[in-house]
Amino acid sequence: MDLNLTRPLLFFDIESTGLNIPTDGIIELSFVKVFPGGEQRIKTWKIKPWDYERGRQIPIDPRASEVNGVKDADLVDCPTFFEVVDEVVEWLQDSDLAGFNSAKFDLPMLAEEIERVRKAGKDVRIDLHEPLMVDVQNIYHSMEPRNLRAAYRFYCGGEDFENAHTAEADTVATYEVLKAQLDRYPELLKNDVRELSKFVAKKYVDFAGHLVYNDKGEPVVNFGKHKGKTAREVYETDRSYFSWIAQGTFTLDTKAVFERLEEHFSREKLAQKWGGTLF
Repeated sequence: MDLNLTRPLLFFDIESTGLNIPTDGIIELSFVKVFPGGEQRIKTWKIKPWDYERGRQIPIDPRASEVNGVKDADLVDCPTFFEVVDEVVEWLQDSDLAGFNSAKFDLPMLAEEIERVRKAGKDVRIDLHEPLMVDVQNIYHSMEPRNLRAAYRFYCGGEDFENAHTAEADTVATYEVLKAQLDRYPELLKNDVRELSKFVAKKYVDFAGHLVYNDKGEPVVNFGKHKGKTAREVYETDRSYFSWIAQGTFTLDTKAVFERLEEHFSREKLAQKWGGTLF
């Protein structure tokens, strides 16, 4: 079944130096962009993972190399994410997103790389919190709990796909699995990106899940000593907590969300002080 799209849906997959989002980096990024009407475009980047603060290449964890087959020497002559980010953002613009287990890892990792190049001085105008996100793995686990290789065998004819654990092969396989899921469950799955995106829990304020929305739509701390308190309550009673987040080993996305909340609460305080008018 072809996808029923009102705007482009961008399937993506990442290979990385490891699984620690604050310290690891992207080494391969692949997009399959599907347009209303069915047109497809594919783009894959090999990327030199770069530590902008120390000015050096991020080494690949040997365990990651065993999975993706990429070595540090393979990436020496590749561009850094800083050098390709403009093209990446151009592909991302005006698209919803889709992937396999991407809501938990690939999307936070992509957001982290974007925050890194912003910190390094690049003006990047994209907010990855805005697009709808379809996670094909979540749909799969709701229907038939397994992994991508098993999903492809189950939905797409019983054969393994070639080059598993390369970003492009995984991305194309994810697109094929989603179309097959729509064919298999026509009464359970609506061919609509907004409906499919509901399989991804949207309670997280930041991608790491350190802040979640409560039933009133308020950001609530989801870890540590202030777990269960609203961010506003923490701001009123322990303002130094926001500085601790800013200086801690959290993802840049988490830090940026706390920073925006602190600025918002501070502006509210000023508005109250000046009778609701800020100059």
